[in-house]
Amino acid sequence: MQAEIYRQLLLLIPDQVAHYDSFKSRVSGSPLLRMDILERHAYTQFLRLTYHFENSEEKEGHCEISPDAHIRLYRDARLAEVTSFNPQQGCTRLAHPAFPQQQLFQRSWRQNLALDKWLGYLIHQGHNVITMRPANNMISNNQSQSVIATMASKSV
Repeated sequence: MQAEIYRQLLLLIPDQVAHYDSFKSRVSGSPLLRMDILERHAYTQFLRLTYHFENSEEKEGHCEISPDAHIRLYRDARLAEVTSFNPQQGCTRLAHPAFPQQQLFQRSWRQNLALDKWLGYLIHQGHNVITMRPANNMISNNQSQSVIATMASKSV
């Protein structure tokens, strides 16, 4: 599955990825797709892929991002995996030697399966390396914080 996720991501990631940190893709009938390169290393990249919903009812410039997938791309191994669908990803400890391993593997499998299906859907909609263009700015932390606040209010 991780090899298939990698293959599908290559259909979305443009060649200019070395020169820009943020990309956007708009196709008819689909919300704006955003991709930010969060980290670059010799053989790995860490990226964020999300829809960017403009909300006209809210204040100017406010938007909602969802599903907010954080993805680790291993170029040398030709694999990719989702690390989180949560904007708070760095704040929660998901693994520890004392945690039950079976549950961690099941969680990882479910997240990667969801990413695989979403990437297939994006490609079917028409998102590709041609529609993915450099964006002026990255998704801001304020947008992530608004998503966190929205999620917290919905869970109460």
